[in-house]
Amino acid sequence: MIDPRRALPQTGPRTRSGDSAPMTNTSFVSPVVSRRDLFRQSALFAGGAALAGLPFGRQLLAHDVSENWPAVAALAQKYVGTRKLANLYMTFGWGQEDHAHTVGGGTLSLAKPTPVDENSLFRIYSMSKPITGMATMILIDEGKLGLDQPVAEILPAFRDMQVLIDPEGPLEETVPAIRPITIRQLLTHTSGLGYQIISKGPLQKAYNEQGLVGGRVSRMPIPGIEPVTPAPGLAEWADRLAGLPLMYQPATKWSYSCSIDLLGRVIEVASGMEFEAFLKQRIFDPCGMTSTWMQVPASEAHRLTDNYGIVGGVPFPIDPGANSIYLDPPEVPAGGGGLVSSPKDYDRFLRMLLGYGRLDGKFVMSEEAVRVGTSNLVPATVDLTGSWVEGEGHGAGGRSKGAQFGWGGAAGTLAAVDFDLGLRSCLFTQYMPAEAYPIRDEFMAAMEADMAMMRAKKKQAA
Repeated sequence: MIDPRRALPQTGPRTRSGDSAPMTNTSFVSPVVSRRDLFRQSALFAGGAALAGLPFGRQLLAHDVSENWPAVAALAQKYVGTRKLANLYMTFGWGQEDHAHTVGGGTLSLAKPTPVDENSLFRIYSMSKPITGMATMILIDEGKLGLDQPVAEILPAFRDMQVLIDPEGPLEETVPAIRPITIRQLLTHTSGLGYQIISKGPLQKAYNEQGLVGGRVSRMPIPGIEPVTPAPGLAEWADRLAGLPLMYQPATKWSYSCSIDLLGRVIEVASGMEFEAFLKQRIFDPCGMTSTWMQVPASEAHRLTDNYGIVGGVPFPIDPGANSIYLDPPEVPAGGGGLVSSPKDYDRFLRMLLGYGRLDGKFVMSEEAVRVGTSNLVPATVDLTGSWVEGEGHGAGGRSKGAQFGWGGAAGTLAAVDFDLGLRSCLFTQYMPAEAYPIRDEFMAAMEADMAMMRAKKKQAA
């Protein structure tokens, strides 16, 4: 039970999802990204919200439902059929149905004929964040953490933080933090922490020098991206982070950050378990997620997709599955962007959320923990004006709005649940940067076109 004295209830309505940024690279790097690239007006949720009232029925029980989604299927064909991408695979699951319906497809690689399916492996990058967020909620529910507990009570190095006067200015020009960083702030990107992919100037340089990376891209050097040597382990990563100033005063501004990665270390200390072991024991095993890892076993490399960089509309492999950096153990297990997963596995995670913590008749986490974790947890003192979540909200590692919750990843993936509709949906592909193609906007438009057709058919049949 979540203690109301330590874990305050949500500050607003349940909310919605978004997507995230190109993560770090092989030698771990920092791609250049923009706000628009990182967050494309949450196309997935706009499409999901429009599903209300549609004539979905038992006819959708077939595994492949492309015929019911011709515009969505045409979108997949547009990119896969013309070899702009190797794959574009979308899943739609309803309530507690034990499998998701699929649209689209493609192959693991442009160079190989093996088709993708629900068991193929994709780099999900920041779709890792809701998983880490829910792992945090489990510990909050058990009383091992408090939602508004100062992080310094778990990690003392964060006790006396300094804040940059200018987020892009000299590291020496700081003022003391006016309040402590809390668990709530880490969950919602309101702690004031920076991010290797967001910060600029001296702070970004310091993140690179200190190896404060949140994900991996390739073993190969990539032109234009500076190699970065990652910190030797999550504990050292957290200690180095504590030694750098914050970008903003805690609980004053929403700014995409490395805070979910830091929660991995918080989970380790609070649980007494290594972060990856905790995820496996408390989420992956109970959910039946047998294909979700920080390091892909060599025996499963045949299922791993190639990841592509897009330059001038032309894809080139930056991380071939057969020689992927994800076959190596990570120096830093990144809760914010380090996981590889399959469509089947991630659908099971979403299905658990739709079941308010219950899956296949068993509780993975409590209903209250899911309800609080998928609600708007942004501190009341935060001004969202001009932020990516203005007018919306953010929960435990994912964007939330109304009855919807979810997030996306740097290589084009998206995932969301809609509690009102009982819908769980995902988009899987593998290319970077995500803005190279307008797939997310096109996906929204395709969904809307198909839904308009469904409504018209329903009206004609009435």
